[in-house]
Amino acid sequence: MSSRSKEPLKIGNRVEMFVDDYLIDRMEKTYLKLNPPERKEIVLSMERPWEGLGSGVYSCVFKDGDKFKMYYRGTFDISSDKSQGQSCCYAESTDGIHWERPDLGIYELHGSTRNNIVMLGSIAHNFSPFIDERPGCPPEEKYKAVAGYAPEGLFAFVSEDGLHFKPYREEPIIKKGAFDSHNLVFWDPNKDCYVCYSRYFASTQSANIDAPEDSAIFLGVRAVQNCTSPDFENWTEPQPNVYDRDVPLEHFYTNASIPCPGTEHIYLSFPMRFMPERHKVPEHVKVGVSDNVIMSSRDGVRWKRPFLEAWMRPGLDRRNWTQRSLMPAWGILETSPEEFSMYVNEHQQWDDCYIRRVTVPRHRFASVHGGYRGGVFTTKPILLEGNSLYLNYATSAPGSIRVGVIDETGWPASYFSPEDCDVMFGDELEGRVTWRGSSDLSRFAGKTVRLKFELKDADVYALRIGD
Repeated sequence: MSSRSKEPLKIGNRVEMFVDDYLIDRMEKTYLKLNPPERKEIVLSMERPWEGLGSGVYSCVFKDGDKFKMYYRGTFDISSDKSQGQSCCYAESTDGIHWERPDLGIYELHGSTRNNIVMLGSIAHNFSPFIDERPGCPPEEKYKAVAGYAPEGLFAFVSEDGLHFKPYREEPIIKKGAFDSHNLVFWDPNKDCYVCYSRYFASTQSANIDAPEDSAIFLGVRAVQNCTSPDFENWTEPQPNVYDRDVPLEHFYTNASIPCPGTEHIYLSFPMRFMPERHKVPEHVKVGVSDNVIMSSRDGVRWKRPFLEAWMRPGLDRRNWTQRSLMPAWGILETSPEEFSMYVNEHQQWDDCYIRRVTVPRHRFASVHGGYRGGVFTTKPILLEGNSLYLNYATSAPGSIRVGVIDETGWPASYFSPEDCDVMFGDELEGRVTWRGSSDLSRFAGKTVRLKFELKDADVYALRIGD
C-alpha cells in the first residue's frame, strides 16, 4: 500500500499501536494481523437468586483507587427488556482476577438486603456507571450512570460513592435513539467533553435515527451512534459512527468503546456482533448467534475495521453458539505492567451463565506481521522527536527484525540502514533498537524520517520514539 503524507506525522513520544494503517506507507509481503485475546478463568458465575438466565451482560469495569470495580446486569423475573425483575449488581477486586460481591444492604429482595444490588427495576436493564474524570466535577457527582430505552430516552444518574445512585434530572439527557442495549458515557480528555456511544437502528439505505416516536425506531440493523456534551447537560445531535465504504453493515449489538490505556489518543471498540437469523443449537429455543470484533479510531467518530474477522470466536463450547454470548464489558484493566484484562459473558441464557476474564499483552491487539520468507513495511514521514526507537515485538526462534532510518533524501541514512541495525529477536514489550551497538537517534532530532522494517517470522505490535 502507498499513501504519501505532505506533512510529517507528529507522534512525539506516544505509543503507536499497529491497529490501523495510520503510520504505514508501504507494505511488501507483510500485513496487519489480528491478535485474539487469551481466555482465562471464570471470575463470576451467575449463581445468586437475583442472577438468572439473562445475567452477566452490559458490564462495566474500571479502576477506582486501589480497587477494580465491576457493574453487571442481574435478572430474576424477566419477561421483557422493561421487566421489573432486573438489577444492576456490583463486584470488586484487588487484582482483577478474584472478585467479591459485597453485601450492600441498599435494596431488599426476597425478604433480605444481603445482596450486591445498586439499582433495581426496569431501569437496571442497561444501567452503565462510570467515574467522571472531568476536572472540577463535584464530589457528589463523582460517579455517573446512564440507562434507558426508547421512546422515553436515555436517563442519567449520579452518586457520591458509586453505590447509592439518584436521578440526575427528571428528563432524559438524550432522546434520539433506540437505547435498547449497552449505552456508554465517559469524560474524554482528548476532546475536553463527555462522549456518549449509544444504540440506534440503521437502515440499509440510510441511517435511521429519527425521533423515538417513529414506529421504525427498532427496525433495521443494530448500530452505534455518538454525541458529545461539554457539561453533561446539553448534548449534540447523535450521529452514526462513520466507517470506510467497503465495510459491511453488520449488527453491532454493543460497542464497548474506550480510549486505550497508555495510548489514549487511540480509541478501541469491541462490538458484540449479532447474527439474528442463525440457529445452531436446536435445544436452545432462542434464535441468533454472536461473537465480537475489534475496531479503532483516531477521533472517536470515524472507525477503521481492517479486521472483519472475529476478535473472539464462540469456539468448541456449544453453549456459546447461542444468542448474545461473548459480549465484551466496557473497560480495559491494567492488571499488571505487562497485561490488559477484559471481561466477556459466556453461556448467555443458559442456567450456568458467567463472566470470564480474557487477557491481551500490553498494546498487543494487532501487529504488522512478516512471514518466514520475510517482508518489509515502511512508515509515512515522521517528525522525529526522541533519541531512541522502542518496539513492542515478538519473533520466532529463527525470526528477526531490522530497522532502517530513511532520511529526507529518500535513502537510508549512513550508519542507520537495515544492514547496520543489530538484529532483534525475542519477545519484548519495549525493546530498544540499536545500530552498531548504539540506539542514539539524536542526529535526526527535529527532522523528518521514515522507518523501514524488515521482518522475518516476526510481529511488530507498537512503537515509541522516546528518550
